[in-house]
Amino acid sequence: MSGRPIKRSLTLKGHRTSVSLEDDFWRAFREIAQSKDMPINALASEIDVARDPEVGLASAIRVFILKWYQTEY
Repeated sequence: MSGRPIKRSLTLKGHRTSVSLEDDFWRAFREIAQSKDMPINALASEIDVARDPEVGLASAIRVFILKWYQTEY
């Protein structure tokens, strides 16, 4: 497990953006997108639209993942 964030590119509303998440969060994010049968960019777009403008996208994704797994177990 790496604690260092890894920067990856996502496409939101037709524009590329970079998001830094730890590898475990990237893995969980991909698993959630797959379980919802949607591309990771589409899921990221949903999170982006719903987030408070004061909250960064990476933080919003982490909180989304946390809440997803809290409701799963």
